[in-house]
Amino acid sequence: MASASGSALCFTDASSSLALRRDCGALCLPPRTVTFGFVDKPLVNLERLRLSTLKIRASNATAVENGKQEGSAADSDKVPTPVVIIDQDSDPDATVLEVTFGDRLGALLDTMNALKNLGLNVVKANVYLDSSGKHNKFAITRADSGRKVEDPELLEAIRLTVINNLLEFHPESSSQLAMGAAFGVLPPTEPIDVDIATHITIEDDGPDRSLLFIESADRPGLLVELVKIISDISVAVESGEFDTEGLLAKVKFHVSYRNKALIKPLQQVLANSLRYFLRRPSTDESSF
Repeated sequence: MASASGSALCFTDASSSLALRRDCGALCLPPRTVTFGFVDKPLVNLERLRLSTLKIRASNATAVENGKQEGSAADSDKVPTPVVIIDQDSDPDATVLEVTFGDRLGALLDTMNALKNLGLNVVKANVYLDSSGKHNKFAITRADSGRKVEDPELLEAIRLTVINNLLEFHPESSSQLAMGAAFGVLPPTEPIDVDIATHITIEDDGPDRSLLFIESADRPGLLVELVKIISDISVAVESGEFDTEGLLAKVKFHVSYRNKALIKPLQQVLANSLRYFLRRPSTDESSF
């Protein structure tokens, strides 16, 4: 369960917290009010977040975004891997969103309008090319405060909104996205084995914080759920990056405990908690 305390988000799942405190003994305090920094509202229901953001798509071979029609000659080529990156590290004043889908993306005006509908401003946008394709980068702030996005729910809504637009305007991307199984035209042909795909490592990043790396099969709501699991054992998520690379989610979080790097026993508790959560049977698709 989640509750608001002051200006931050507080998770209070009594059963899981007690079990984890038994595992790590004196290392853990009751859950604290920590996520991506300043948060001013309680956690919404994850199922509602999933349903309100992703929409089931019918086959649409003529979907058009910014004048580019699907079903063109380029679509007969091998479908590139979609990449959606949410970066909280590179810009101190804005959240950086990067979207890549080979060379198939247009100006993404519809995506920018969808972000504005979430109460966000796109303060800067640019495009660059490399061997992996065309990279569309946006610097995003909250329209109400002008600050970068620090609410994990809103960060997840941004991610799902971009994926939703990929599924709508580039239906061929559904075979390369985990959400394509429930919301796309063509489900992934080779689903990921979560036991094989899940990797978790933690290393020191100076005396005051640690770096947490997570790689696992993607699913809707994953960013919020990861932050909740981490916060439940009183570990603070200070900043980080969440990458969606096709069927995989790749996460880098800067974390700390009482403003210090995580000691080895707490690192083990955190890794075990995340590994258990990520490898447990997934929720039935109909519940999304």
